[in-house]
Amino acid sequence: MLSDPVDRRAASLLLDARLDAGEPLVDSAPARRDEIDEQAEVVDARVPLSEQVALDALEAADQLIHQAAHLREVAGDRDHLSAQAVLDRVSDARRQGGLELGRRGGERLDLVARALEGGIHLRRLDATGCRVSEARLRARDRFGIHCGRRYRGGRMDVSELDYELPHELIAQHPAARRDESRLLVYERSTGAVRHRRFSELPEELRGELVVVNDTKVVPARIAIESPRGEVLLLERIEDDLWEGLARPTRRLKPGRRYGTVELIEHLGEGRWRLRLDGEPAGVTPLPPYITEPLDDPARYQTVYAREPGSAAAPTAGLHFTPELLERLEVERVTLHVGLDTFRPVSEARLEEHPMHGERYEVSPGAWERIRAAPRVLSVGTTTVRTLETLAGGGPLVGRTELFIAPGFEFQRVDALLTNFHLPRSTLLALVMAFAGVEETRRLYGLAIDERYRFYSFGDAMLVL
Repeated sequence: MLSDPVDRRAASLLLDARLDAGEPLVDSAPARRDEIDEQAEVVDARVPLSEQVALDALEAADQLIHQAAHLREVAGDRDHLSAQAVLDRVSDARRQGGLELGRRGGERLDLVARALEGGIHLRRLDATGCRVSEARLRARDRFGIHCGRRYRGGRMDVSELDYELPHELIAQHPAARRDESRLLVYERSTGAVRHRRFSELPEELRGELVVVNDTKVVPARIAIESPRGEVLLLERIEDDLWEGLARPTRRLKPGRRYGTVELIEHLGEGRWRLRLDGEPAGVTPLPPYITEPLDDPARYQTVYAREPGSAAAPTAGLHFTPELLERLEVERVTLHVGLDTFRPVSEARLEEHPMHGERYEVSPGAWERIRAAPRVLSVGTTTVRTLETLAGGGPLVGRTELFIAPGFEFQRVDALLTNFHLPRSTLLALVMAFAGVEETRRLYGLAIDERYRFYSFGDAMLVL
């Protein structure tokens, strides 16, 4: 026992020096929202404590953390903490308000951050601040990763959706066999790229529930005479009432009949409300960039199409064969593809592009299965819009005007299967929202260099 005050003071200073010499076992509690830098960068969950960690606030709030992080047990290993269990779904995070992490040896600690109600993004940065960790995360630990310029709420110049495509890479015909098309695979967690065949898709998946859009293209292109033109049916409103495009619009009159079509009201931008005698009996509408005739109109339908109502095919599904579907866990939703899917963006700013909406329907049983799935692969951008509409609280039957652009926070889609899309399209903006703006531009450039085939009858890309 030290009785002399000088001795006690010396011992106290020695103890303080020893404590100061060591590294802290944990970093300080997360910063408030107003203390996070503008980049809001986030690193990999398996991160040395000496590296900087930032939390990206997912909703506006005065305080990011309502109470300090509570550490039930501090890890003794100062090298790193590794993610042992991540909340599977954003809704779980909202209910539980926490994230449980583990360290080597199986011991656990709890991080309680109640304002983080939307989830977090994980990534390891290099010196450029624009690369992900080389270490692979388990499939359930994957999160969307954005790199380079960050966009919020569709605020971006439409010129960011431009790219140069050699004309010969626009596919005029489908592959001889549906699943013989090529498949570019991109892993967001590692940056890895693989070149596969579509028939090898099951080998790339990690137990995902594959969700497809089972809409069916109707023979919606109807020729009219005097004046010579055509009507493209977009959406059935009720019974014999439709909305469609008609040309030449300036020479057409409301209240007039043109063959089986009666034009009722001009809605602007070439759109009309019209009445159709009987069921559609025109020809299958093909995109304008396909200039050669299609020998078999069935090749512009998916093999699982069953709900008539679309003016265009959900083209990511054109690659599937019945045999390939049997190797996958599949669920169906329906979104009838209309004007919004293929109408190009003409405004200078993406956020100025209006979305008119498209009809969708999902059965209660299908949504329950999708909602409970550990991971979901969305086949096509139309399926993404449907799933994210429901995940955001939308009804099982309705219309969606959801505009997914860079900065969007995905709640239910974990992986995306899609074709290569046109410049200045909302479809390309959606892919950029999921894969990252700069990464999408890099992948499209790589696909062009590797001579992938583009657009409706072209090849596919899988983003994991």
